[in-house]
Amino acid sequence: MNGMMRLSAAAAAVLIFTAGIAAQKPDRGTPPKPGAPPALKLPPVQKHKLSTGLSVWLVEQHEVPLAQVNLIVRAGAGAEPVSQYGVAAMTANMLDEGAGGKSALELADAIEFLGAQLSASSTFDYSAVRLSTPVSKLAEGLTLMGDVVLRPSFPPAELERLRKERLTRLLQARDDPAAIIEAAFPRLVFGEKHRYGTAAAGGVLEAKAMTLDDLRSFHTTYYRPEHSTLLVVGDVTAATVMPLLERAFGSWKGSGAVPVVAPVPVAAQLTKRQIYIIDKPGAAQSQIRIGWVGVPRVTPDYPTLQVLNTILGGSFTSRLNTNLRETHGYSYGAFSGFEERISPGAFSARAGVQTDKTAEALQEFFNEFGGILKPIPGDELDKAKNYVALGFPAEFESTGDLAQKLEEQVVHGLPDEYFPGYIRSVVQVSKAGVEKAAAQYIQPEKFAVVIVGDRKVIESGIRALNLGSVEVLTVDQALGPS
Repeated sequence: MNGMMRLSAAAAAVLIFTAGIAAQKPDRGTPPKPGAPPALKLPPVQKHKLSTGLSVWLVEQHEVPLAQVNLIVRAGAGAEPVSQYGVAAMTANMLDEGAGGKSALELADAIEFLGAQLSASSTFDYSAVRLSTPVSKLAEGLTLMGDVVLRPSFPPAELERLRKERLTRLLQARDDPAAIIEAAFPRLVFGEKHRYGTAAAGGVLEAKAMTLDDLRSFHTTYYRPEHSTLLVVGDVTAATVMPLLERAFGSWKGSGAVPVVAPVPVAAQLTKRQIYIIDKPGAAQSQIRIGWVGVPRVTPDYPTLQVLNTILGGSFTSRLNTNLRETHGYSYGAFSGFEERISPGAFSARAGVQTDKTAEALQEFFNEFGGILKPIPGDELDKAKNYVALGFPAEFESTGDLAQKLEEQVVHGLPDEYFPGYIRSVVQVSKAGVEKAAAQYIQPEKFAVVIVGDRKVIESGIRALNLGSVEVLTVDQALGPS
């Protein structure tokens, strides 16, 4: 009986407490303030060399029994001869299509049997071969990776297959407004003769002309230890992994003189606004891209520009997205950003918008460009800085993430203290610094404005805005021969 009385009293106390909580109305008018940005504590980068001089960067992460091994070759599309655009990308694509006496299928089976992943790719700035594997299979995985890097066979049949795939994608892209603007915008900003004016994978003419000798020559010239760095992240130590790396890559030697890989020349900056309409009859949406030549990745203004761009179009709650998506409903999303390359890539703002609202959307883009040149409210600046600083540690969560950041450090020559000090750099971004950067890097009166859409529906409205001279192009004129 006493137990029942105690239970009843406890239940009554809970009811009274619950009623008191319910009577207190929660304050939903003031959002909680974000905490201080966390300190980014990264494990040290151990730097070693193999007997051939190949640099090895090692980071130990012992939480899970995985290893990520990325080979960085500091030569990409920017190192290609003018007549061979796309050879770097095709060389990378061909590396795992046959190597070390194995066919493409045999290689794929061997990698899958290990529970590993092996891939190769190339950008304007560098080429890479990446291996992700359980540590228990690291030795076997590195053997396969060494074959792919040192002993690719470049089978003729695989080149023809990849060539047909490339030509098919290029042909299909001419029917897709989003793909058209992806190719046309850099061509119009940088010019068709500048390397950044053509996609890293090259165009139709280059794909048709590419030969096996071109691929072998690029591989022999640039895939060599003097141009490369091995990045190893995972559940390993130098004592365990260095002998494995030596066995896989210790015989790697370049032949002939080491070529100099010069940065892509800096493109001439645009000096006046020009509007281009690329006619795509029947397009369901208009694709818009606006911008000009931007900055190199190593600009001292990088943290400031990340904060500035977060405000303008670099986040879901940015001004551009809030305006075009949330306020007006013209688009599913509007964004902006700076391409991160060794030489200055493009700055662009972009969106796919309702065809019948193309002119209105363009006007809102320029309203936001004008707005970003005015004093920025302190609370908006603080919000952007918190967004950048608080999100930065998430870029280092996995072994693959950390290896990717090491790639960035190697390719752009960033100092060892760069990433640990990055959050502090963001926190120190000032209101005056952001406003100065906006005035320097956001100059809408000099931007190229490219719209892919149905000319007969959108042209009159665009011209009525009086934004500048309007040039109408066909898809063939914008992209070159098919």
